[in-house]
Amino acid sequence: MKQCGLQDDKERGWIDKGILLPLLVCLFFIFFGIACTTTNNYASVRNFHKESLKKEKYYEVEQGDTLYSIGFRSGSDYKQLAKWNKISSPYLLEIGQKIKLFKPKQRLRIHIRPYNKIKKVKVKNKILKKTVTISNNKKKVLKFYWQWPLEGKILKRFSQVANKGIDIAGKIGQKVKSAASGKVVYSGSGLTGYGNLLIIKHNYLYLSAYANNSRLLVKEGQAVKKGQVIAEVGRIGRQQASLHFEIRKNGKPVNPLRFLPKI
Repeated sequence: MKQCGLQDDKERGWIDKGILLPLLVCLFFIFFGIACTTTNNYASVRNFHKESLKKEKYYEVEQGDTLYSIGFRSGSDYKQLAKWNKISSPYLLEIGQKIKLFKPKQRLRIHIRPYNKIKKVKVKNKILKKTVTISNNKKKVLKFYWQWPLEGKILKRFSQVANKGIDIAGKIGQKVKSAASGKVVYSGSGLTGYGNLLIIKHNYLYLSAYANNSRLLVKEGQAVKKGQVIAEVGRIGRQQASLHFEIRKNGKPVNPLRFLPKI
């Protein structure tokens, strides 16, 4: 009788194992499928950590780079980099391509011209300068053009040395909105200290940047409208949940509070 009991226990053990293994496999695929479907709605984030390029003269293009992200890291305007390296729109780069990060020296050319021609050129140059000054002097209009990307307390104010934008307090998962209409020119996590970062080009003059996000909801090359939800608030390390927001004019950081409407 004891032998029969032992044999029955062994048979139950084999039966349990035979049911348990397929059950575990099924559960694995179910959870794997759920994980895949929950992430497909968001922009892919590239994880190539890169430091500042301000002290460098040349840069070799790596995977995930764009002319806008290189300009952001070097403190140069993407239009300057394009001109210095003779890269035309849409500014496509190749891995291994060397990018010059400084203005090349121009050779002086001396031409002897009649006096009356030189006078005409000077007059034309004066007219052009006035036109450029008028087109760029839009501070009053731009104050109404921008909107706050996030409503919250300002944790850190703008500083050319320490903080090249403003840090706005928020909650994890809070919606981040585009401060103005434009095109996403960078979406990733490649720039050290910025976490998940979005860079939006608004026109030939202005870019805006949104850092420390937990999720990026738009992709590179995507057109966005003013007020459109583009990301969700996150944090870096143990810091308070916040959005780091920058506005750059001709590649140089400017104080966002000069452009955003007063609250």
